[in-house]
Amino acid sequence: MNTPGVCMSIMEERNKQEGRGSLSNPEMFLQQDYQQLTQYCLARGVRYIDDMFTPDRNSIGQDLLSPTDMARVVWMRPRSIVPNPEFIVEGVSRFDFGQGIVGNCWFLASIGALTFQNHILEQVVPMEQSFDEDYCGLFHFRFWRFGKWVDVIIDDKLPTIDGRLIFVHSVTPNEFWPALLEKAYAKVCGSYADMTAGTPAEALVDFTGGVHICFQLNEAPPNLFQLMQRAAKSKALMGCGTPQGDTSDNTVSTNGLVDGHAYTVTGIKQMLSRGTAVQLVRLWNPWGQGEWKGDWSDGSPLWQSVSPQDREMCQSVRDDGEFWMTMEDFCRFYSDLDICCLCPDFLDESSSCHWKPSFYDGRWVAGTTAGGCMNHRESFWTNPQFRIKMEGLEKQCEEKQGSNNMLVSLMQKPDKRNRRLVQSLHIGFSIFEVSSVTSQPSEYQKMRGKFPAAFFNSHAPVAQSKNYMNAREVMEFFLLKPGEYLIVPSTFRPNETASFILSILSKAETHVHENSGDHDHDHGIQVEKPRDKENGHAHTADEEKKKVLFRQYSDQYEEVDAEKLQQLLNQQILQGEMNGDGFSLDACRSMVALMDSSITGKLNSEEFVRLWKKVTLYKDIFFKTDDDRTGTLDLSELRNAVMAAGMRVSDDMLNLMALRYGASSGHITLDCFISLILRLECMGKIFKQLSDGKNMALRESEWMYISMYT
Repeated sequence: MNTPGVCMSIMEERNKQEGRGSLSNPEMFLQQDYQQLTQYCLARGVRYIDDMFTPDRNSIGQDLLSPTDMARVVWMRPRSIVPNPEFIVEGVSRFDFGQGIVGNCWFLASIGALTFQNHILEQVVPMEQSFDEDYCGLFHFRFWRFGKWVDVIIDDKLPTIDGRLIFVHSVTPNEFWPALLEKAYAKVCGSYADMTAGTPAEALVDFTGGVHICFQLNEAPPNLFQLMQRAAKSKALMGCGTPQGDTSDNTVSTNGLVDGHAYTVTGIKQMLSRGTAVQLVRLWNPWGQGEWKGDWSDGSPLWQSVSPQDREMCQSVRDDGEFWMTMEDFCRFYSDLDICCLCPDFLDESSSCHWKPSFYDGRWVAGTTAGGCMNHRESFWTNPQFRIKMEGLEKQCEEKQGSNNMLVSLMQKPDKRNRRLVQSLHIGFSIFEVSSVTSQPSEYQKMRGKFPAAFFNSHAPVAQSKNYMNAREVMEFFLLKPGEYLIVPSTFRPNETASFILSILSKAETHVHENSGDHDHDHGIQVEKPRDKENGHAHTADEEKKKVLFRQYSDQYEEVDAEKLQQLLNQQILQGEMNGDGFSLDACRSMVALMDSSITGKLNSEEFVRLWKKVTLYKDIFFKTDDDRTGTLDLSELRNAVMAAGMRVSDDMLNLMALRYGASSGHITLDCFISLILRLECMGKIFKQLSDGKNMALRESEWMYISMYT
């Protein structure tokens, strides 16, 4: 039996806190242990075959090859392709490989950038691997995937037709690191076909776990060339793309550039041409051929206008896919520039300003925490909220206070293994000011928990993403003054379920926490709770009536079991107020277990009266929060009902309750709501009794004792 998802979620969070998923301690992708599998294969003298990414048509994927070509595919190990395979031959270079029939130029362009930074390359490609010592047909690579580093294992069976690799291939026939790296990434994407179409930013982030910054070149900042120079100096990876042509095909334009194609930025150089400074950008086509034909191309006469030293250093007259062009032509013929680095310190001219990163996982769940954009005023407040306190800039950065001091990035995490099946939602975020050093104290400064709709009705965003985009990631730079802010990430439409990573980078010291839980204000829900001390005679008489009714259903020992409780609740207490068949027998068994202090499987009269009071209280809450009078709570009403019951829950807990107790229609019936609240209250009391207030330690027998009965 697989581990329940809620347990896996707790384990992943604990692993993260303990450093699992870091570069030095990556998680095992699909739970495959490289060391263990290597030892197993070597001990038995066998060649590894990956049963999680099998060498067959499923790993190639759909619609990539024709049926005729698919039938011709043979999966071969490198030793069957060439007599002397090598993992790496004479170092790693962008000129080592060329693209195959997969439309993954975005991935290969990113590899081209990776080859310039050996320290990053060695993070992704463990260099100790070979076809000689301890070879067993098993290789591994590391990628950053949505918040954590994973170690990905593959066998070295590669798809061929007529003995030739059909996907990425090396210029040197016996070099195989590019093909094996591509196969490992195909595995995390789901198949080779799932690598079709993308942007360099995706792979650049997966190679570094760093910060991605995108510049739209039609509105490039005036100092973009200087930014690129500093980025190159800080060992950032850079990629770019040309705009799509009239069709989705990679058509080669008359100027030599390919439409809708990814390229690698491989050089930035300013040189003198006839006494005038010229800003040049060097680019590389991952096809390994096909180059720019305009000014400063390989054969351009303009190379005769520079010094012999610059010409010797930069000009290369061969069709290897690499060429130079001016900064003006770069911004004219390319659409976007992606820069990926561990920290964007290159954005500042002064090296004394340092950006401080922080990362947060979150989730939108339809009906509870997926409120949509600000067009949906009634539900926008239900989105996840992150409260951030930003202090003043460090002294060495004060002179640059007019520049942007915060970068916010929102990345959506896929809910499917296969990359091309992932439906990207339109996502964005808004930033609201709670207080600042220059403003009057706000009533919301001392509020704990989620800010209500009233806050967003009276506060406009002070910053936000420009557009809601159906992209893997949206990011924006901002200039914010010291103070407290609320960042609200959202999907464009409400009720769209997805997970996300919110990244916040700031020049100033910042403190961030998720603004979850309940509100500290009156919601207009007034519930009259039972009064134990006032009007004692009426209270006693009421309890006696309950006990008289109880005796009509109890046995000779004045106890009721789950079956009798079911009759009593449905026929007497909640008669005519149930939307459906009433409490199920299983729900009544659960109530008995929650209220049964003597562990007899039955309730006595005192326990029953306590249960009756709770059922009556929660019934009143249910109907007072059922705003549309449907006899059920939709998931957006659930939050108010839980808070009216006097309980404080996080967004994550609210999402779990909605998934566990909500019907497929997204509505919660009275019986389900009462069962939910009773369990929530009981489990909270159990924790308080058995814990130190923060942590709880149980022996296995104790854990099973509690979980199997309650």
